[in-house]
Amino acid sequence: MQEQKVRTLPGSVALLLSLGFAGVSLATLISQLPAHVVRNAAQHQGQIAIAITVGSLFGLAALVMLAGMFTIAPNEARVVQLFGRYVGTARDEGWRWANPLYTKSSISLRMRNFETARIKVNDVEGNPIEIGAIVVWKVVDSAQAMFAVENYPSFVGFQAEAAVRTLATRHPYDGHDENLISLRGHTDAVAEELKKEIHTRCKAAGVEVIEARIAHLAYAQEIAQAMLQRQQAGAIIAARQRIVEGAVGMVEMALTLLAKNRIVELDEDRKAAMVSNLLVVLCGERSTQPIINAGTLHQG
Repeated sequence: MQEQKVRTLPGSVALLLSLGFAGVSLATLISQLPAHVVRNAAQHQGQIAIAITVGSLFGLAALVMLAGMFTIAPNEARVVQLFGRYVGTARDEGWRWANPLYTKSSISLRMRNFETARIKVNDVEGNPIEIGAIVVWKVVDSAQAMFAVENYPSFVGFQAEAAVRTLATRHPYDGHDENLISLRGHTDAVAEELKKEIHTRCKAAGVEVIEARIAHLAYAQEIAQAMLQRQQAGAIIAARQRIVEGAVGMVEMALTLLAKNRIVELDEDRKAAMVSNLLVVLCGERSTQPIINAGTLHQG
């Protein structure tokens, strides 16, 4: 079922028609009931009956015009039904008029947002994690939202939780490979994937997902401490690796400059000792204490 537009009249036009019908009704009754007709009512029964009938019809038309009036707020729609059959959707905001026999159900087209419950699920590596998301959405097809599902806000909520659960099982919490998308390290890519997943699930309900983003992400309590130590160890290893790479580069640069400028001639043993000392100084956690060599190059 697809949304279709229903034609409505401006409320001001309907009001003018209603006043016009009421005026005609009163004028008909008054013009056909002068004083001499009332005194000789028996002789003018047919004329009186016609006047009452015509006046009543115009009065009924005036009431019908009044009964069909309704208002539509900005970013709101009215789903119109006639004896249970879907007629269309009115989206023109303001004071409107439609058949008073129509059943008009209001539905909001404004953007909405909600936060899913914190779900406990295993990531792709089997680690238990807690994850939750914030979803921003709105209704774009009122007919599908009203008739395709039982309760579209509840439907969107359940489908969003299912999408978050599915997303968590596809990716690791924290990736060790830069080419592998992780939940913690690639927030934009994960958010886009989550948005597409929820939109695909909720499309049948006439809903468009505008944004979806992870709002809570953490290891489950039973492994949180162990994973924290693992992260700390990984950070220490990465830092040490960076320090060693920098130290090797500095040693290489020092040897190259010494040889280029012919400051001192070093044999292989002296080069090895110099490399060892420089690496100790550059890679050590504590400050080193200098030792002054008072002898020659080959004496300690």
